[in-house]
Amino acid sequence: MSSVQEFRGFLAAPDMGVLLEAFQVADSTFPIGSFNHSFGMETYNAEGTIRKAPEFDAWIKSYFRDQYRYGEGFLTILAYEALADEDSMTLWRLDQEITLSTLAAETRTGTKLIAKQMIGLLEELEGDEGCLGAYAKAVRKGQCFGNPALAFAIFAFSRELPVRDCYLLYGYSVASTLVQNAVRSIPLGQRQGQVVLHHVIEELCRLYPESAMLDEAHLGASSPGLEIAQMRHESLEARLFMS
Repeated sequence: MSSVQEFRGFLAAPDMGVLLEAFQVADSTFPIGSFNHSFGMETYNAEGTIRKAPEFDAWIKSYFRDQYRYGEGFLTILAYEALADEDSMTLWRLDQEITLSTLAAETRTGTKLIAKQMIGLLEELEGDEGCLGAYAKAVRKGQCFGNPALAFAIFAFSRELPVRDCYLLYGYSVASTLVQNAVRSIPLGQRQGQVVLHHVIEELCRLYPESAMLDEAHLGASSPGLEIAQMRHESLEARLFMS
C-alpha cells in the first residue's frame, strides 16, 4: 500500500467506525426527547438564579459533580461490571435502584421517557438481540423502569468501548443537550454555550476516577438543592420543558 493511501486513512484505526456510532448516539440531535427536559435548570432560570452564562456554568458543573457523579455516570461503571460478569439480574437491580432513588416525579418520568425512546431507536439501528434486546423486553414487560445511561452502557459495552469512554461519552450527551436547552431558554449565546460545554468536558475527565472509586452504596446520592429545584419545577406557572 502506498504512502498516499496510508495518509488518506486506508490504514485508519479499526475502532474509528465504532467511535462514530457512539458519537451518533451521544449527539444532542439523537431523537430521544431529551431536548424536552431541563432537569431543574428551568426552575433556577424562572426564579432568577440563572440569568447569564456564569450562573449556568456554575449550575451545570454542580449537576455533574453531584447527580452525574453519583447517578447516571456511576451507573455506567456499575453496568459495565455486571455486563462483564454476564449478570443481567444485577443490571435489572441497578435499573430499579437508580429510578427509585430519584425523588422528583418529573425527573423519574422524564428519564423513563428518554430511555424508552433510546432503547427503541437503538433496537432499530442495532437489532433486538443480546443484552439490549433483553433489556428492551424487560422494560416493556414492566420488569424494569428504563434508564438511558444503562441503555447506553449496554450499547457501548457491545461495541467494546472502554468504560471510561462510555462514562465520558454519555456525560457529553447529557451536557450537550442541557447546553442547547440553555441556549434557547436562558437565553445563552451559542459561543457562550460552547465555552460552558468545554468546561463540562474538563469536569467529566476529572470526575471519572472519582466515580470509579465509589462503592455501590453511593448510587443515587445527590444534592438536596438540585432535587428540590426539580420538584419545584412542577409548580412553575409557565414552563418550556417537561422537567
